[in-house]
Amino acid sequence: MTRRRWIADEVRDNTAALVGEHAAHLSRVLRAQLGQQFDIAAGATVRRGTITAISQDRIEFALGEEIVSPKIGSEPAADVTLLLSIFKFDRMEWAIEKCTELGVARIVPVIAQRTDAHLAAAAAKRHERWQRLVRQAAEQSRRATPPEITAPLKLKEAIQCDGLRIVLAESEEDATLPGVLTGHHPGTEVSLAIGPEGGWTADELKLFCGAGWAPVSLGATILRAETAAIAAIAITTSILGERQCSPSAE
Repeated sequence: MTRRRWIADEVRDNTAALVGEHAAHLSRVLRAQLGQQFDIAAGATVRRGTITAISQDRIEFALGEEIVSPKIGSEPAADVTLLLSIFKFDRMEWAIEKCTELGVARIVPVIAQRTDAHLAAAAAKRHERWQRLVRQAAEQSRRATPPEITAPLKLKEAIQCDGLRIVLAESEEDATLPGVLTGHHPGTEVSLAIGPEGGWTADELKLFCGAGWAPVSLGATILRAETAAIAAIAITTSILGERQCSPSAE
């Protein structure tokens, strides 16, 4: 049976620990026991961890041998940044979770012109919650590290990216995402920008094009923002070399 994976909050030599709510979930909800073993992502490696101490807000592990498996836990070959415009939080957080499972490297929440003012004002307070969300999704999908998720940025700040830059645009009729990606090698640094409900404004698309972003289409149908984000990440990781995934045993 596949052991559950945890991403350590603290690592020192041959010991690691989960702290705070992270530890509380394992101790209270999953009823951790001394001697129980898990896979522990400890920086750049994943090692077998045996529980040596349990308290309400801290669980400590003794780290054993490094775990090497070509089928689970490898990191994505594609280096993908997702610029995700802020929209209704429940649907946005579902997209964040699924894009983490698909291998996105970093997520930048973006305040766009059509972002609801109340959501924009509340977004900064959601950052800590989003960090917990990507860590949980990374653990569930057996990644060694969670994606970086930044504090919300305005579009002019967010578009300052390197590498191949692609903006999803409903108005684009010719260029497609697979067409733009084909021919680029695994490991290519890619940034994908997904607009809010209602899409990007004409002024925002001009800003993207002026900064060297290529507009592309995902097809003839109009997708919800969360669907577009998941589809775009899935297509990109598939073409540029996705990490190997295994079905969840949970």
